[in-house]
Amino acid sequence: MKATCILNARNLLGEGPVWDDRSQDLYWVDIKKPAIHRLNPSTGQQKTWHMPEPVGCISLRESGNLVAGFKSGFHFVNLDSGARSTIVNPEPDRPGNRFNDGKCDALGRLWAGTMDDSEKEPSGAMYRLNPDLSWHRLDTGYTVFNGPAFSRDGKTVFHTDSALRTVYASRIHSDGSIRDKRPFIQLRESEGYPDGMTVDADDCIWLAHWDGWRITRYSPQGEVVTRLDLPAARITSCAFGGPDLSLLFITSASIGLNERQLAEQPLAGGVFQVETHTRGLPTCRFAG
Repeated sequence: MKATCILNARNLLGEGPVWDDRSQDLYWVDIKKPAIHRLNPSTGQQKTWHMPEPVGCISLRESGNLVAGFKSGFHFVNLDSGARSTIVNPEPDRPGNRFNDGKCDALGRLWAGTMDDSEKEPSGAMYRLNPDLSWHRLDTGYTVFNGPAFSRDGKTVFHTDSALRTVYASRIHSDGSIRDKRPFIQLRESEGYPDGMTVDADDCIWLAHWDGWRITRYSPQGEVVTRLDLPAARITSCAFGGPDLSLLFITSASIGLNERQLAEQPLAGGVFQVETHTRGLPTCRFAG
């Protein structure tokens, strides 16, 4: 497998790729230069919506447009006007936090986590936003929440505290709560930090390595299957897309790199594409 840069986007903190199977568009966010981006890989057509505050994650809605996690909580985003409408801020008492990564499950619920924006305190939490717009705090104690991703049967959620270099696996019960949290993947210092991830049709996890120059595919048992090297150090997340879901789209970041590092990594902050030998799972949309 070989990665191709399909857009030298120069994202400061590119994250959260989402494939729209209906329009064949790729969406992602730039958290720190806050914007939502869209690219049609076939035509090269691009569009950007600048946002008024950090945006950590987005998800497509069944009814159209987006739901997103911002510094100030969950909002709907109207793509025609770029306007937002507030759903809820679950952390009004934690002004140093912001939403980071998030993803919808097959039941149309958005799972997303917050983090300390200074990346020092374990003040973050994992939330579930339901289609009726009720919400639940599922877990606490995260310094840098990342992930999440779901097993093919929807019974396990994989979620990360990047600061601890640990990917966890938790069982999802019928009421939407999580139980039996356990370490699933532990990265060594030389491998960087675990960031965003996705699950393929074989139930394998594709994990982005921040400061690791790579994505690693792990078996359902957490064993390394293959390693995909990339021309940027700060790989942030990935998502399957394309007409048959065999393309892996990858986001990256340039934030924190000095002039020498930027010269060595001219594609840092770019969006990459890889033709894989497997297929991803269909994109799940928010049902609210």
